[in-house]
Amino acid sequence: MKSETQVGIVGAGPAGLLLSQLLALHGVDSCVIECRSREYCETRVRAGVLEHGTVELLKQAGAAERLQREGLQHQGIYLRVRRKDHHINFRELTGGKTITVYAQQEVVKDLIAIRLAGGGKIEFEAEDTSVHQIEGPDPAIRYRKNGEVCEVGCQFIAGCDGFHGVSRSSIPEGALNTFDKTYPFAWLGILAKVAPSSDELVYANHERGFSLLSMRTPEISRLYLQCEPDEDVETWSDERIWSELQARLANNDGWSLKEGPIFQKGVTGMRSFVVEPMQYGRLYLAGDAAHIVPPTGAKGLNLAVADVWVLAQAFANFFHSGDHALLDRYSEICLRRIWNAQRFSWWMTSLLHRFPSDSSFDQRRQAAELDYVVNSQAASKTLAENYVGLPFEVI
Repeated sequence: MKSETQVGIVGAGPAGLLLSQLLALHGVDSCVIECRSREYCETRVRAGVLEHGTVELLKQAGAAERLQREGLQHQGIYLRVRRKDHHINFRELTGGKTITVYAQQEVVKDLIAIRLAGGGKIEFEAEDTSVHQIEGPDPAIRYRKNGEVCEVGCQFIAGCDGFHGVSRSSIPEGALNTFDKTYPFAWLGILAKVAPSSDELVYANHERGFSLLSMRTPEISRLYLQCEPDEDVETWSDERIWSELQARLANNDGWSLKEGPIFQKGVTGMRSFVVEPMQYGRLYLAGDAAHIVPPTGAKGLNLAVADVWVLAQAFANFFHSGDHALLDRYSEICLRRIWNAQRFSWWMTSLLHRFPSDSSFDQRRQAAELDYVVNSQAASKTLAENYVGLPFEVI
């Protein structure tokens, strides 16, 4: 079976779905091809912190009705250093900008619903997906569905299928430059059925290692512990996890960490990854297919959103006027923001974690830097501006 569209999109994550919605608003036809089931896409737990600009773009895309109703708007974060809390007030430091806690799978649910309600084309459970003829004028996406070989002919392909997807691996060897950094630790993350113990996120620097108190809803807490990259999650009983969190998150103000049933736990590796350029022929990469950041700065999902904001405008310009200048500059524009986010994510990670190679000098330097961040308005403002998200570039 063969079909035609203007833009073929591989991957029904936030990047692919939002790109499809933005293209529809520009009057550009697209088709999303996804190897997983709809249920998998709508339940996979990932990021949960949305930048100010991400929320505004979802509003413009008509995909923020539930977000505005259920999302948890936060004015800032707490840095917990030597058992003392320091509040970084984003609203005051950035001229009114905030962040919103709203789980990635909820963003995906909203985007799937709005695309299907508007007649959008999403093919779930597309097996053996592959991309073809990306160097010529008639690229195509092929897959199998219900035993039948299907092909989507298009003018461009957007590879939004994540780090392990087929899009980036379809680009010839040597065409991309790869930049990669692996950190010597990971995060053990849990979801627990207990109300969050703080009104905003708590980033804790502790001699036993970093920890983070986050949340997903008013009833669900999300917490993390720095651990070894090869940590076996099976060795972490619920009792051990709560004991370690109690130790690392303790403060001197009488605050207490609420405990509850843990219903999900897992270990997430920490790495930075970028490919340059993010385009080859008629294939354009977006989101995790092109870059990965450590989760410390909450930039992963937000970078994907910024990518497709640029890409949607570039495709629209081409289809409405034949102008491909913005398509040609897609990588250049996106990579400026990506490297800024990599810098910030690296800095936040270095500021808060214990590195196995740290000397006593490194530990004292880190302590001095934390003191500077929490006591200097200029340093606090720098953190705040980056955390809420730098403004989208004027194109």
